[in-house]
Parts: sequence; C-alpha cells; structure tokens
Amino acid sequence: MDRGAIRRRVAVGLALLTASGLLAVAAPAEAQAAPTRCEGRKVKTYPFATGTLYVYKKGGYVCAVTKPKDPGRKQWMMVSVQARRANAVVDEWYYSHHAGPVTVHAGQRCVWVKGRVGSGSVSKGWILC
Repeated sequence: MDRGAIRRRVAVGLALLTASGLLAVAAPAEAQAAPTRCEGRKVKTYPFATGTLYVYKKGGYVCAVTKPKDPGRKQWMMVSVQARRANAVVDEWYYSHHAGPVTVHAGQRCVWVKGRVGSGSVSKGWILC
C-alpha cells in the first residue's frame, strides 16, 4: 500500500471519529441520562386505570413520577405537581417508561398532584397540608 492510500484511510478514520464525537456532544437532552426516581420517602401512591402516580417528600420538597401499567411502548404520559399559590411543574410527552420526576419546593404548603397515561388519569385535591 502506498503512502497516499494510508494517508487517505487515516484521514477518513479521523473524520469519522470527529463526527461521532460531535454527535455525542450535541445529543438532545431527552437522550441524556435523567434521574428516573424521586429522592425522599414515598408518601402517597395513587393507582388509576392505566398507571400509577407516586408522590415523594424530602424536607420541604415534593416530587412525583407517573408510571404506566404497560411499560415499554410509547404513549402520552403526564405528571404535575403544584404547590398552593405557585405555578405547576409539568412533564408531559410520549414516553415508554415514566413521566417525571418533577419537583417543587412546597415548604409547609399543600400540593396538588396529577398523573396521566394514555386515556387514564388521576387528579388529587390539595394534599400533604
């Protein structure tokens, strides 16, 4: 093999290596690892027809996750936590394993939690007061 062929192969290899490195850095946020569970102790579990809403508390923070009964296939999921007199924190999209976690600082305030998987949902009034 002549020197020109070796240089071309090395150049192609470096170009592929550089391109793969750039793709890894520019990966969307969804593809990057995110926490799949809440910190703290589980304080409420709300099962509904198509899934379950889990609520956790640690200090003044409340966290929630919605998980489907049938994980593995993408379906519309939502989880929401709202502290009284504050805006709700919501995560909704087509997920295959869970929506959330979402966390709010509630302090001693009540929170309103909601969860949805496909056509089934749960919405609890002011809790943890």
